[in-house]
Amino acid sequence: MGTDHIDTLVIGGGVVGLSVGYGLARSGDTVCVLDGSDDAFRASRGNFGLVWVQNKGLGRPAYARWTMQAAREWKALATELQDLTGIDVQLQQPGGISMSFDEKTLSESAGKLAVLGAQLGISYPYEVLDLPSLRRLIPEAGPDVVGAIYCELDGHVSPLRTLRALVQGYKALGGLLVTGVSVDKIEHRAGEFRVRAGDRTFSASRVVLAAGLANRDLAPQVGLSAPVRPVRGQLLVSERVSPFLRYPCHYVRQTGEGVVQIGDSKEEVGMDDGTTLPELARIAARAVRSFPMLANVNLVRTWGALRVMTPDGYPIYEESIECPGAFVVTCHSGITLAPAHSGPLVEWIRTGTEPVEVRDFKARRFDVQVNQAIAH
Repeated sequence: MGTDHIDTLVIGGGVVGLSVGYGLARSGDTVCVLDGSDDAFRASRGNFGLVWVQNKGLGRPAYARWTMQAAREWKALATELQDLTGIDVQLQQPGGISMSFDEKTLSESAGKLAVLGAQLGISYPYEVLDLPSLRRLIPEAGPDVVGAIYCELDGHVSPLRTLRALVQGYKALGGLLVTGVSVDKIEHRAGEFRVRAGDRTFSASRVVLAAGLANRDLAPQVGLSAPVRPVRGQLLVSERVSPFLRYPCHYVRQTGEGVVQIGDSKEEVGMDDGTTLPELARIAARAVRSFPMLANVNLVRTWGALRVMTPDGYPIYEESIECPGAFVVTCHSGITLAPAHSGPLVEWIRTGTEPVEVRDFKARRFDVQVNQAIAH
């Protein structure tokens, strides 16, 4: 049985785990990321690729600040990854659009953002667009659309290119990536963690649990809690079409390759990551209602993936009191938050200086809180 010692062991090789691993390696840590088998349930496979701020954090201003900070740091991260790996993650941040089909919904959305701005003590960066204003930005908007909310901080990336850039960048910085392994047991003795994964044992001074849904079972082994559940999202992808959508919308975006990505659903179906015709039809119909020209575009792929959702929809960031040096990092906005996870969150893991914005996101909040509206 081999034993490898590292400073920090990250369990989970999706966008969240690799963002943390990349930041640790960039800071000089000896890091190993353990990733599961190809058939593992991966939220990263279904990521829509949005860098999204609007509507996030109502009632939780700390999360809104955390998200806004991450979005503002995305350009620097994208540039850094391209310089290091040569991979263009196709970041575009022209602002994002959330369309409405009725005036009541539009008014309610604007009202929520005004409240959020008041909670933050700032003038929230949004604009209410009537249909003529919207069509100046997106002429293809359909007749059923009455208006939209525009937020200048929003954008999108290629999630697959981003994941590939994080992998290559992490390796270029000296990080070790071990794939196809499943963690069986985590032990903590005399300030060291021993992690058994098949016939290998890894020894580390710190361990970061970034394994998505698997965190639910791993966290108690180090005195932590991760009450996460799967929420399925179904997605559709079209053939390549001529550019028409410069601004990403909440459920429709055009990628750098010209295909149109359409989402999504929020389904409580356990560990089923399949697709269903009724839900795909609903998703497609909404997209066509928003952009009638899509009615003549061929779909080439559909798939489902499982989000990692906490009871209130917000992240869990916590260090174990029982096993100091063990951290849990769980969220469902791994793309948006990648700069935060590779930056200030890593500094907390390395130095113990916890960002003010994450202090509200301990799992113990669920001991006194039954539920809140899910943060999208």
